[in-house]
Amino acid sequence: MIREIQILIDDYYAWLNDKTVLNQIDKWVEITTPYLDRHNDYLQIYARESNGGFVLTDDGYTIEDLAHSGCNLESPKRQDLLQMTLNGFGVQIDGRALQVNASADNFAMRKHNLLQAMLAVNDMFYMAGPTVVNIFYEDVEAWLDLHDIRHTPKVKFTGQTGYDHLFDFVIPKSRQHPERLIRTVNRPSRSTAENVVFAWTDTKEVRTPESRMYALLNDSEKKVDHTVMAALRNYDVKPVVWSQRDGSRMELAA
Repeated sequence: MIREIQILIDDYYAWLNDKTVLNQIDKWVEITTPYLDRHNDYLQIYARESNGGFVLTDDGYTIEDLAHSGCNLESPKRQDLLQMTLNGFGVQIDGRALQVNASADNFAMRKHNLLQAMLAVNDMFYMAGPTVVNIFYEDVEAWLDLHDIRHTPKVKFTGQTGYDHLFDFVIPKSRQHPERLIRTVNRPSRSTAENVVFAWTDTKEVRTPESRMYALLNDSEKKVDHTVMAALRNYDVKPVVWSQRDGSRMELAA
């Protein structure tokens, strides 16, 4: 198993390196990454030298894009959730820009954290416009509370690569079931599935062998493609379609 996981991680690094493009813009370096946003455009971040290290920023893209789509993040509850998510990745917010400071030694990890924060914020809040009462994360949290499923929100684990991965909920081990990690996926797609898979494959080797991974998939707006479900299952991630969530309630509550 270790050899198989190592091959997967090596392939991930090769893909990341091959698909990353740099472009000089005045004092900044534009970094175009292979990660896709909800428009299927490549995510871009910007880096410049600062005080012997580096500043990396999304230049306000993530929050501005949500605002232009009608997603209001101004309510205290959403501000708290936004801050909790960013804290999990060690990302600050400067105006509307998501930002991290890095050194030469931790540049790769900090870049990874910024990109993961951009993806998490985009997925979490998209479609949570003024007419929508809850966002998907809140719906999942309310469902867990309703059925007395004990959980810890926003838990960060460091994978075997040294990269940090934020999980939306962790259900501790019980007599009947092992530790269960949960990611909520508001917009299930190939890109979001790959993100979940990498987080799990990188993390599972540093957790107990019995630990299990669940992906709760929002199908309230669109049916989840079967290829997304298959991709998750192939890497030992159990997909749970939100409309069929009660089928997994007992194993999460036990």
